[in-house]
Amino acid sequence: MPNKPVQELTTSCLDGQSLQDLVLNAISNAVIVIGEANHIIYANQAAEHFFGMSATSLLKNRIEDVVPGDSPLISLIAQSRSGGAAVSEYEVDIGTPRTGVHLMDVQASPLGEGDQRCLVHLQERGMAQKMDKQLIHRGAARSVSAMSAILAHEIKNPLAGIRGAAQLIEQNASAADRTLTQLICEETDRIRKLVDRMEIFGDSRRIERHPVNIHQVLDHVRRIAEASFAKGIRFTETYDPSLPPIPGDRDQLIQVFLNLTKNAADAIADGPAPGEGEIAFSTSYRPGVRLSVPGSGERIGLPLEVRVRDNGGGVPKDIEPYLFDPFVTTKRNGTGLGLALVAKIVGDHGGVIECMSEPRRTVFRVLLPWQADQKAP
Repeated sequence: MPNKPVQELTTSCLDGQSLQDLVLNAISNAVIVIGEANHIIYANQAAEHFFGMSATSLLKNRIEDVVPGDSPLISLIAQSRSGGAAVSEYEVDIGTPRTGVHLMDVQASPLGEGDQRCLVHLQERGMAQKMDKQLIHRGAARSVSAMSAILAHEIKNPLAGIRGAAQLIEQNASAADRTLTQLICEETDRIRKLVDRMEIFGDSRRIERHPVNIHQVLDHVRRIAEASFAKGIRFTETYDPSLPPIPGDRDQLIQVFLNLTKNAADAIADGPAPGEGEIAFSTSYRPGVRLSVPGSGERIGLPLEVRVRDNGGGVPKDIEPYLFDPFVTTKRNGTGLGLALVAKIVGDHGGVIECMSEPRRTVFRVLLPWQADQKAP
C-alpha cells in the first residue's frame, strides 16, 4: 500500500485527537500558539501544567493575562513577529502567578511568512543542572557521613570525660565555680546532641522499601504541625487522588516533609502579618524525569511530585544555591543540618529535591519514584 500523503496524515484523527495534538501532547515541554491581539489559541498538555491552568481556561486568555506585563516572553513574541523569524533566548525568568518563577529556554517562531500567529516553545532550564545539584548534595552528605563517624569516635568519648570531670569538680566547688561547671556540662551536652544529629548521616544502610501513601504522610505531618509549631497557620491541600503508592520508608518520608513544613512555618514567622500565613501541600503526576537509583544500575521514573509552598519571606538569593549543603542556614540558632538530612533521605529514595524561592512564595519540590509494576495514572 502506498504511503499516505503528509497532509492526510496530519489531519487524520486517532482516539478523537488529531495527529498534531498527539505529537504536541507527547512533548514534555510547554508549547503554545499566540494569535491576534496576543490571544492564546493553542496549548499542549505540558503548557497546561506549566501555567497551572487547563487548555480551556488558557484559550480564554491573552498571554498578558497569564504572565506579568513586563515578562520577557511578551517582548520575544513581539520580536519574532516584527522580524518574521524565530527568536531564541536562554535562561529567561518566566514567572506565572500560579507557579512562580522558572528559568526557561524560550523560542518564539512565526507559523509562516507574514503570519502573525506565533508558536512559543518553553523548555525548563537545566534538568541536567538539577541532577548535578543532587549529586553535589549527595556528595556533601557523604562528606558529612565520614565526618560524623570521626566525630563519634574522636569527640563523643572525650566529651564524656570532660562532663564527668566537671561533675566531680562541682561537688567541692564554691557557688560561683558551680555556675562555671554547670556551663561546662550544658555546653558538652549541646555538642553531644549536635554530634548525635550528624551521626544520622553515617547510616549507609539501604532503606527498606514498602508502598507508602504519600497523602497519608502529608496528613500526618499537617496534624503534627497544627498541634505544635504551626498553630495559627492556614493549611491548604491540593492532591491528585490517582497517585500510586511511593516505594519507601514511611517514617523517613514523614521526617522529610516535617522538616520542610517546619522550615515553612519558621519562614512565615518572619513574613506575612499574623493570621495571614499559609502552607500549601500539593501532589501531581509529572512524567518524563528519570534518575539512577543509589546503589544499583537501575533507572527509574520520578513522576510523583510533592510540593510544600509557603508565603513567608523567602530564601536569600546568595543562600539558595547552597541550601541543601550541611551547616548552611538562615536561622539565627539553626545548625544547618535539617535540609541536608532532607536531601540525603530524598536521595536515598532515588528522588530529587529543589527549591524555588521569591518573597512571599517559596516552593520545595520533591520528585519521587513509583512502583515499577504499577500503571501510570
